[in-house]
Amino acid sequence: MAEKSYPMTAEGKKKLEEELEDLKKVKRPEVINRIKIARSFGDLSENSEYSSAKDEQSVVESRISQVIEMLQYANVIDTDDIAHDEVSVGKKVTVQEDGEEPDEYTIVGSAESDPDSGKISNDSPIAKALMGKHVGDVVTVETPVGSYDITIKAVEVA
Repeated sequence: MAEKSYPMTAEGKKKLEEELEDLKKVKRPEVINRIKIARSFGDLSENSEYSSAKDEQSVVESRISQVIEMLQYANVIDTDDIAHDEVSVGKKVTVQEDGEEPDEYTIVGSAESDPDSGKISNDSPIAKALMGKHVGDVVTVETPVGSYDITIKAVEVA
């Protein structure tokens, strides 16, 4: 069985470490306090505050476990070890489809993905098609609704 791996940038790993710290030192104690207060209201079977706090505790503990796993199996990509014009995690890529305006994406690990900010997951169809390619390459992107070709115009460290 292949070992899990979560490719990410150094910045992404730092953000996950900060999130874990916040979850453990701020969120978890807040939820525990809410549970204590809700217990003081009496009958737990009809106590909506208690149920809500327990649900929130489950969400917080689940996220803590998820972040710990991602950090444990983090694969921080060092862009210095990759050719300057090669697409990889941690690189900003400018691509252009024929007749369209250029688009710019930063390829990050799935834990860091934020499409609204132009950060796309290395697991996305466009990133999968671009990985390992170089400036000037024409790449076919396969999506569930069809395929299209794009040209890599520029690659730089994000």
